Amino acid sequence: MEEATVVNKGDDLIDLPPGFRFHPTDEEIISHYLTEKVMNSGFAACAIGEVDLNKCEPWDLPKRAKMGEKEWYFFCQRDRKYPTGMRTNRATESGYWKATGKDKEIYKGKNCLVGMKKTLVFYKGRAPKGEKTNWVMHEYRLEGKFSYYNLPKTAKDEWVVCRVFHKNTGIKKSPIPGLLRINSFGDDLLDYSSLPPLMDPAYHSSKPGSSFTDNENEFKAINTASTSRSLDGNYLSYLHTNNNNQPPRLSSSSK
Repeated sequence: MEEATVVNKGDDLIDLPPGFRFHPTDEEIISHYLTEKVMNSGFAACAIGEVDLNKCEPWDLPKRAKMGEKEWYFFCQRDRKYPTGMRTNRATESGYWKATGKDKEIYKGKNCLVGMKKTLVFYKGRAPKGEKTNWVMHEYRLEGKFSYYNLPKTAKDEWVVCRVFHKNTGIKKSPIPGLLRINSFGDDLLDYSSLPPLMDPAYHSSKPGSSFTDNENEFKAINTASTSRSLDGNYLSYLHTNNNNQPPRLSSSSK
């Protein structure tokens, strides 16, 4: 029997119905959580904690979260690397977060841009010789008419929502039992006994010229030759096969 989900909210515990999971869409994170936090710094969500990413290593974040099993959400304030610059300080004591890929636009409806999503990966050590880890973060920020630069002076705290998770890698797919390697170099890799018959044994043909007889169920080579004319005017005959399973032989016949 599934137990109720427990959410940490300071010193208090909140009981939620069994099966409750926090899986908001990108647009819901922007519209229902980040916008509220930016407009009112006192806003709190029961499923999103608050943390300083520059003072916390990624493997310590799960225990700092209010809830979550495989991914954890936090409100964070972007720490500018320089007071007058635009670069964000993403370093911790053990490493740093490095942006990867292109930022994704987040729309509400069809044409209303409300936010952007940036993907970052955590590296141990210091750039440029950091060691890549499997810790990944999605950073959500406001964009469009609610972007940082269009907010009132009372809402100048540049809040973002961060979704942190550990990407599992190295899972090997087990081969499917009985799978055959058709394009192998050796016939010993094929299990011919498991292959279906080439033709239905019950099929018999009585038409003239057929290569199947009533007493044999195997394919017989047709001994007729197809001819084509060469550049010198001779007709070339290509024998399909012979009884000794030798390669086709080329013969020439006069016009």
